Amino acid sequence: MNVRRRLIPVTALTAVTALGIGTLSACSSDTAAAGTGKFDVVASFYPMAFLADRIGGNHVHVTSLTSPGQEPHDLEISPKQIALLQDSDAVLYLKNLQPSVDDAVAQSPVRTKIDAASLTTLEEHGNEVGGHAAAHDSHPGEESGGKDPHIWLDPVRYAQVAEGVGKAFEKADPGHAADYKKNTAALVKQLNELNTQFEQGLADTRTKVFITTHAAFGYLAERYGLTEEAINGLDPESEPSAARVKDLEKMARADGVSTVFYETLVSDKTAKTIAGDAGLRTDVLDPIEGITDRSRGKDYFSVQEANLKALRQALGAK
Repeated sequence: MNVRRRLIPVTALTAVTALGIGTLSACSSDTAAAGTGKFDVVASFYPMAFLADRIGGNHVHVTSLTSPGQEPHDLEISPKQIALLQDSDAVLYLKNLQPSVDDAVAQSPVRTKIDAASLTTLEEHGNEVGGHAAAHDSHPGEESGGKDPHIWLDPVRYAQVAEGVGKAFEKADPGHAADYKKNTAALVKQLNELNTQFEQGLADTRTKVFITTHAAFGYLAERYGLTEEAINGLDPESEPSAARVKDLEKMARADGVSTVFYETLVSDKTAKTIAGDAGLRTDVLDPIEGITDRSRGKDYFSVQEANLKALRQALGAK
């Protein structure tokens, strides 16, 4: 999309990456570079790092290529990160989301390459989400092949990816296969329970339509019978056009929309402008592309639960 996010300077990102980003398990690699006997996994961004950490447990050292607070679609991989990738035992990434990562993985000698996109089904959510037209200007690489990459926001698809990652870990590091299998089963169970929470929480609502600044929630909308209206193509520093605001006001009245959602990594100016003109409120709906101190939770599950709460309020759940 055309909404641009502030990026962490490459020098800072490289330094942080070298230390091992995030609150993931403080393990290390079993390569000559690190030499601690751990299974070293490089993950492309938070949803992949979260899976690797939960499935790998104490047996893995997980490093994310994308820093907390950085917009993952815009990542330009650094030479130090390429070297890190080459020294790893496995890489877990989502093809077509981050072009620079795709290129680096393709050229890397790393033995185990796990593409999350190959572990579930992807669909097109470009201009039509849940039956309504959505103005979806994609990120570079995001719509390569016309497929929506935001599979982790659907707990069912995310569980399918988790199962595939678990099997890949078992094959790549057979000495710890039993633990990987056990950890995967526990994670899938938790994701199934989250799916049930969403099903029950969104089953009976006053409206099924919600407005977002980022068309990231197509799979979630489809899973739970909702309609996402996205306002992409608007720069967060500029005012939306009068025509677009008028369209949104008309749609909001017709569909009983109460809320314009924005995300934590993006300025809320556009959302507040549209909401103010249309007499709507604003709230956060987090695409969970990274966890920062502004996130409504410390991990994937707590942020998804916050998303469910926000959706229930916006949709008038009974």
